[in-house]
Amino acid sequence: MDIIKGLLNIGAIRVNIDKPFVWTSGIKSPIYCDNRKSLGHYDLRHAIAVKLAELIKERFPGVEIIGGTATAGIPHATSVADILRLPLVYFRSKAKEHGTTSVIEGDYTKGAKIVIIEDLISTGGSVLRCAGHARDAGLEVTGVAAIFDYQLKAGRDNFADAKIPLEVVTDFADLEKELNLSPEQAEFLAKWRM
Repeated sequence: MDIIKGLLNIGAIRVNIDKPFVWTSGIKSPIYCDNRKSLGHYDLRHAIAVKLAELIKERFPGVEIIGGTATAGIPHATSVADILRLPLVYFRSKAKEHGTTSVIEGDYTKGAKIVIIEDLISTGGSVLRCAGHARDAGLEVTGVAAIFDYQLKAGRDNFADAKIPLEVVTDFADLEKELNLSPEQAEFLAKWRM
């Protein structure tokens, strides 16, 4: 299954150049990608999990644990961990205010090699915070795997600064091939990504 076409077919990716979407970060974007919609479509959800598992096996051999980011990365990480028959942890968006005050939920061994799964990458801020928590907990972050990458310069720079490899199932370049953009729209999107 072509993942980008699948996401477009279910309306998970929307483009509106004239009236930008506002992300949680405050960034105004002509593109909105809601990978949560894929959860309601078994064939697409399964295809995403299989592609993520293949990427991880190929690019991050020796991975010992799969991590999922709150909240959108958790269901995909669960599916991938099941395919790869690996343990699973997930990262809270903030530490618990009771009990163990953990940011990481699940059982793990210090020194274990982890790949963290995120649903999409814009600047990388959320998943890189999770990677920091993983490192603080004694886990070895071997990489991040995501469903979709906006390919923003800030994201590329942040991953390079963190020295964490990123692998994605699909990205902005794949999306651009599927859209029927005028030259002016293509130029606008190219500038926006900088």
